[in-house]
Amino acid sequence: NTSGEVNAVTMASQVKQPQGRGLSSLFSCCFKGSDQPEITYCHDNINTVAILEPTLPMPPLQELDSMFTELVDELDLTEEHRAAMFALPAEKKWQIYCSKKMEAEENKGATSLPEYYIDQLMSIAARKTLLALENEEEQGVHKILDGLKTALRTQSMSFVTRFIELDGLSCILHFLKSMDHETTESQVHTSLIGCIKALMNNSQGRAHVLGHCESINIIAQSLATENIKTKVAVLEILGAVCLVPGGHKKVLEAMLHYQKFASERTRFQTLLTDLDRSTGRYRDEVNLKTAIMSFINAVLSQGAGETSLEFRIHLRYEFLMLGIQPVIDKLHSHENANLDRHLDFFEMLRNEDELLMSKRFDVVHIDTKSASQMFELIKRNLNHTEAFPHLLSALQHCLMMPYKQNSSTLQYWVLLDRIVQQLVLQTDKGENPDVAPLEDFNVKNIVRMLVKENEVTQWKEQADKMRKEHQNLQQRLEKKERECEAKNKEKEDMMEMLNKMKDKLERESNDHKQAKVQVAELSAQLQQLSSTSSVPGGPPVTSGGLVSSGPVPSIPSSSSSSPPPPPPPPPPPPPPGGPPAFGMAPFAPPPPPGAPLGTAQEKNIPWPSKPLKSFNWSKLPENKIEGTIWKEINDLRVFKVLDLEEFQRTFSAYQKPQKDTEDDQSFAKKVKELSVIDGRRAQNCNILLSRLKLTNEEIRHAILTMDEQEDLPKDMLEQLLKFVPEKSDIELLEEHKHELERMAKADRFLYDMSSINHYQQRLQSLYFKKKFAERVAEVKPKIKALSLASREVVQSGTLRQLLEVVLAFGNYMNKGQRGNAYGFKVSSLNKIADTKSSTDK
Repeated sequence: NTSGEVNAVTMASQVKQPQGRGLSSLFSCCFKGSDQPEITYCHDNINTVAILEPTLPMPPLQELDSMFTELVDELDLTEEHRAAMFALPAEKKWQIYCSKKMEAEENKGATSLPEYYIDQLMSIAARKTLLALENEEEQGVHKILDGLKTALRTQSMSFVTRFIELDGLSCILHFLKSMDHETTESQVHTSLIGCIKALMNNSQGRAHVLGHCESINIIAQSLATENIKTKVAVLEILGAVCLVPGGHKKVLEAMLHYQKFASERTRFQTLLTDLDRSTGRYRDEVNLKTAIMSFINAVLSQGAGETSLEFRIHLRYEFLMLGIQPVIDKLHSHENANLDRHLDFFEMLRNEDELLMSKRFDVVHIDTKSASQMFELIKRNLNHTEAFPHLLSALQHCLMMPYKQNSSTLQYWVLLDRIVQQLVLQTDKGENPDVAPLEDFNVKNIVRMLVKENEVTQWKEQADKMRKEHQNLQQRLEKKERECEAKNKEKEDMMEMLNKMKDKLERESNDHKQAKVQVAELSAQLQQLSSTSSVPGGPPVTSGGLVSSGPVPSIPSSSSSSPPPPPPPPPPPPPPGGPPAFGMAPFAPPPPPGAPLGTAQEKNIPWPSKPLKSFNWSKLPENKIEGTIWKEINDLRVFKVLDLEEFQRTFSAYQKPQKDTEDDQSFAKKVKELSVIDGRRAQNCNILLSRLKLTNEEIRHAILTMDEQEDLPKDMLEQLLKFVPEKSDIELLEEHKHELERMAKADRFLYDMSSINHYQQRLQSLYFKKKFAERVAEVKPKIKALSLASREVVQSGTLRQLLEVVLAFGNYMNKGQRGNAYGFKVSSLNKIADTKSSTDK
């Protein structure tokens, strides 16, 4: 046959004893695997398997598959092995089936029935002792137990099922309980433990052993023997049970049972004693020490220890208190690779857990042997919190506990220790992963009662606050009603005044229309007089002056065909010391006849009758006007159409601004929570957070990870930049950091964000990142628009007219060195809005 045929038959006949797999592979702390743990044996006599040629013809394929399925079901294989068996060719399946059937026929007999072994077990257990047995009889007992062990490991599923139905496990456990000292130290004890291991290799047998109420406790009692092989077998069973769901707690309970059975001080004392033995036959005994370390690692890393740091540290403290660390340091001297692997795993897991615990307190290392350091860490974490007074209260009551050395005093401290242990270990569902130090002590129920008591107190405080707020709101409502009545009365007065002003406006409009008619008539008369002005002796009329004498009123002439605008009102007398030319007439007198015509150094600008407010512009000197738009602008033409009296009233420097009589005082919203930042800022921050719909922790994570999840929109980032904690905010919040639970939402947000290093720079970087693509897309259109706008500004005629008006206003308002300007910087246009009128508008 080929090697493939040998492998196929070997898989069927040796499925319960995989070659080369040691018992140390049971523990996932040393080896990784997804299969359920099995307790296996490896024998040297299974390396060769006889391949029997089938003598019967192979049945049809459908019938063969049915027969082969029954055979595979009897073997109790894992899913992986079942799939491998069904994947074999039909010839191989028939060959394996015939081989197993012939093997079953050969083993058929009385010794192959479970009833035979159960009767033998009961008979041997009834003798109570092996002292009366001769050597041959003792060997017979040993042979029977080995036969049962082999049958449980190699027989079909039906054999194991029948053994379980006949309560064979109880017979083995009864035998273990009733053994005398000699039997306990004999090979018979080792064989009985081997039978339990063989039974647990089967899925049904394993479930039956774990479901038995006393099985694990009785197995743990076998640790009391001095037989090293028996101890190793027991530790391997207990270690394997730790890996089964629900088995970890059963092992801890079994060790507590063994503590009482062996009258030990602690439940793991025997293990530490055997681990430390280094004399006599224990000097070079590495297998037992390896099994003990493997079991300890399984206890620490499995069950609740897979996820709970607190549970691992709790159990490790128990081993450390028994002095395991010096023992581990001494065991390295054996230089055994398998033992060193378990020792290294223990130390690695301890270092990882101590590092995690140190990070909780922001320290490098916590010396659990130093009471002062542990107290300082607890004090630092609870200082300035609501829990700190309770810590002080606990310490004060500990001072009052009795200190006399007696049993009752010790129990006080044991009780306190167990209460704290249960507070740390008990889950939210009230379950205890370890044996409960205190029965009927449900931490969750007690905490719920305390929370309810605290809630009642808070409700009372809130009711008092709401009552006071209601009174304040009632007072504010009454004040607002009074204000509304005053406003309504003021509104009625304003409406009455408005109606009067409306009537006055209508009258003035009519007067204005009549004045326009009169102006038109006077213009016509002026034109007629102009046509007759050449008569000798008549009064001379100039295009820019007034008629010197005659009955005709003084009307300025027009240089165009259209009617000229009405003349500005005559200016008042000049102020003392003022230039007479500016005080006597709107325009300077014409130059005398024959005078040379040149560029005037002083512009003929009207002089205001009273001081005006200044227009803050940047004046251009006259020598810089050439080649600019100002060369083409003449602001003197603007003065002919401006109402300078109205302009003086608007921008007078002496008129007092009107006082706002409205009472803008408002009541500050009564703070229900602790808030130390500005109220308006806090309100805006709350609005932002409500729109953001993220917790402080989620915002913090988004900022630290540059918003990988895209939780922060661009507009929200822009708003967040407005609420960067300032130095004064941080100082105020730090003073109240012990009252975090009472902090208002905005205050808590600023406090949490202030703990992020370079928070503002991170926000700005994140905002720049999100806006980058958008800004790049905006650059080209903006440049194009800017170029087009620049051309439009340079070519705009309307802008020239605007600049003329502004230049005229500026020269009129600014006197002395600031006036008499021929142009100004275009940036001065931005300052027009800063020039307020006499009423500050």
